[in-house]
Amino acid sequence: MVLSISPDNISLYAFLFQNDLVVGADSSDSVLALLLEDETVVGRWKNLGLPGDKASIENAALFTSCFLLWRWPLLVDPQIRAVPWIRGTYGDRLLIVRTDQKGYLDLIEEAIIAGQPVLVENLSENIDPLLCPLIFCNFVKKGKAIKLGTKEVPFHQDFQLILHTKLSNPRFGPEIQAQTTIIDFSVTTEGLADQLLAEVVSKERPDLEESKDRLTKEQNEFAITLKTLEESLLSRLSETEGNLVGDVTLVESLESMKAMAAEVQAKSVESHKTETEINVAREIYRDVADRAALVYFVVQDLATLSPMYLFSLKAVKEVFHKAMTAVREPWSLRKPQDSLAAHLTFQILRLQNQIPGDASEFLLHQTLEDSTLESPVEYMSANAWAAIRALSSLDEFQGLDRDLEATPKRWRKFLDSEFPEKEALPQEWKNRATAFHKLCIVRCLRPDRIVYAIRDFVADVLGPAFVNSRSNDLDDILGECSSKTPILFILSPGVDPLHDLEACGERKGFNTAGGNFQNVSLGQGQESIAEQTMDTGASSGHWVVLQNIHLAKGWLHRLEKKLEELGNNDVHENFRLFLSANPPEEGGGTENKIIPPGVLESCLKVTNEPPKGMLANLHKALDNFSQETFDSSAREGEFKSLLFTLCYFHAVLTERKKFGSQGWNFPYPFNDSDLLISANVLHNHLDSEGGRSAIIPWDDLRFLFGEIMYGGHITDDKDRKVCSAYLNRFFNSEQLEADYPLCPGFGMPAVLDYEGYHQYVDENLPWRESLDVRPALQRRDRLPDGRLQLPAESLAPPRTFHRGLQRIPPLQPRGSLGFCSPQ
Repeated sequence: MVLSISPDNISLYAFLFQNDLVVGADSSDSVLALLLEDETVVGRWKNLGLPGDKASIENAALFTSCFLLWRWPLLVDPQIRAVPWIRGTYGDRLLIVRTDQKGYLDLIEEAIIAGQPVLVENLSENIDPLLCPLIFCNFVKKGKAIKLGTKEVPFHQDFQLILHTKLSNPRFGPEIQAQTTIIDFSVTTEGLADQLLAEVVSKERPDLEESKDRLTKEQNEFAITLKTLEESLLSRLSETEGNLVGDVTLVESLESMKAMAAEVQAKSVESHKTETEINVAREIYRDVADRAALVYFVVQDLATLSPMYLFSLKAVKEVFHKAMTAVREPWSLRKPQDSLAAHLTFQILRLQNQIPGDASEFLLHQTLEDSTLESPVEYMSANAWAAIRALSSLDEFQGLDRDLEATPKRWRKFLDSEFPEKEALPQEWKNRATAFHKLCIVRCLRPDRIVYAIRDFVADVLGPAFVNSRSNDLDDILGECSSKTPILFILSPGVDPLHDLEACGERKGFNTAGGNFQNVSLGQGQESIAEQTMDTGASSGHWVVLQNIHLAKGWLHRLEKKLEELGNNDVHENFRLFLSANPPEEGGGTENKIIPPGVLESCLKVTNEPPKGMLANLHKALDNFSQETFDSSAREGEFKSLLFTLCYFHAVLTERKKFGSQGWNFPYPFNDSDLLISANVLHNHLDSEGGRSAIIPWDDLRFLFGEIMYGGHITDDKDRKVCSAYLNRFFNSEQLEADYPLCPGFGMPAVLDYEGYHQYVDENLPWRESLDVRPALQRRDRLPDGRLQLPAESLAPPRTFHRGLQRIPPLQPRGSLGFCSPQ
């Protein structure tokens, strides 16, 4: 017998118990089995907003049946997929409350008495204890009343409680788990791929998607109509007494139903045929949708690295839509490498065998420990030889150790190269090894170059844009968001986004003087001011900056609600909200997750970590200025040269910080403010009344830069001498001469414009971290036995690499090699 069931059909419960039907899905007579087999029920669910994937339909059946055992459903719904369906199912009868709103228990009390269904949204892991008696169904007075807080409330039999959380992986207490039916409505890869496929086809072939939607609704209606006719027929037959053949009215009614059913059935068959043809046409876009879905789940896994890396499905879809809009040609006509599908992730490369499993295991997990086994190659350390032996045990590298031992001279060139990642491998390995195999060899022989080898690998596979060292322009970032999308700056030591925001706002007509650029530093007593500033900015179109929101821990849930209100209400198109917060400390545990997930998911997150490498540092220093700055001095040529030198000096000081105690005895907080103030001092000296025609005051500049601006941070005498040595090298009368060497191989450029200096840096600076760009550091030397000795600072890249490797295992699925299978 097939049933037509809705969640609020209380009469169903009595029927089920009278007929000994079970709730579980294992039996063919179970409630779930009956629901899933009933196309009418499933069709109605879909029409009410339920996603059409298999997991969602099964969840809906479980939701419908869980009320039979008085175990309220607890929906895990991070992408808000179930709520629209529930709202559509219950309509205006549904009461929606949150535990953080005032008087929510009073609202629930009224609903219990009236028999009104209640949806409690956005629960946290710590559920209000006052709500627990209702969740646990603690009835009193023989089931006629229920505990709610401290009250005994008359219980209406039609009352239903639905619990909901947006947390993707909640950890509720054992009592909650035991007393509720937890239903995971999280999107699946298959379900998301189908959603994205529909959106791709809507963009590329709207005619196909409109036909698909129309046919889906028609098929649901056909199923409902056929079921209605069937039930009507059975009802008429059961109500008729006596001779059925002699009942003319019944026969005519049966003939009419038969004709109608045949017509509906014919339309249904034709509709299915048309749908099949449409699906074939839609499948040419399947690859794009599948890969976009995979990218979403990769992004979701980033939260295991840091709780700051939380992204909502809505945010990922917005990026997906922008990517579709940015592409002018139809995807079906574009080369695969130019399509969205070509934006590969690590997992996609892995599945396509561009990253072999065993080799990737070696690169990620093989430790290069000291070995007691002596190296047979005179110039190779025991450490490197042990790594080569381990690598040679893999099928792809069989014979590598023998080749290296037999022909050491050919391999020595590779080992001695300043940039081994750019050298061709010796002998047959030049053609035998893939680019990823070469990474493994570089890790064994030259671990100091592995970071740069990986950078080259990413550039070759994904494109140069993925290793672009220059930071994102704030104008581009603003173009990625709307007035309803806040921007969250994740702060890094020595990086302050406020200067960039003020400069960008000034260019666009937003400034403090005009009253349309508001800045609030969060702290004690600033919460109400921040809320008022947000409300004013949203209505008047201001730029609002809330700094250091992590300092207002108790207010952040209020901020989460405010952001949700901004997303649901109309705001001024010019309104922009900027937030800043420190990232959580590594290994801080659950208590370290200060910022609520709702805040993180609603924001476009921007992190501007200190650049790594001289190339990135020098570009970042130049990015603090503009063509207008370079043209602002009366002594234009001298000012441009000195400002470029100042940027180089700043880059050298900040670059030394990455070498720890080898660079500075103490980690000094050099930042962009030091550079900007020094540039103003330089400009004032050159353009003062006595300075326009006078000789450049080198001693004064060196004193101001080395003792006050940058020197104000320095506390160690030896570090002060290092800073002074750089100043004497860079700021002297010879510095203005063309090709004056700032470091070996990199001289002073001629007088250029702003973009010209950037281009000069790209074309002339040895960006692959040659030791030449750090003139005060010693070049590598050889040990007495001829083996290569690396300087202390070359250990910095491997340390960075190993720190990164420690974070990768949590991202990997369980398995023999830690990777997902091709299936």
